[in-house]
Amino acid sequence: MTKEQMTRIIQEQPDNSSYDEILRELAFARKIERGLEDSQANRTISNDEMKHRIKTWQE
Repeated sequence: MTKEQMTRIIQEQPDNSSYDEILRELAFARKIERGLEDSQANRTISNDEMKHRIKTWQE
């Protein structure tokens, strides 16, 4: 399935896409896939918790 997904993403790119543009699209698709997997496995945090964490980074 992975190979088919990658092939589909590559084929959907314009013919004049650069190597780097295609790699960015593949990486973006993988990040979305991982995020959905995390969400389905309840490996997420609330917006409030994220806001709190960001505030601690800024201190």
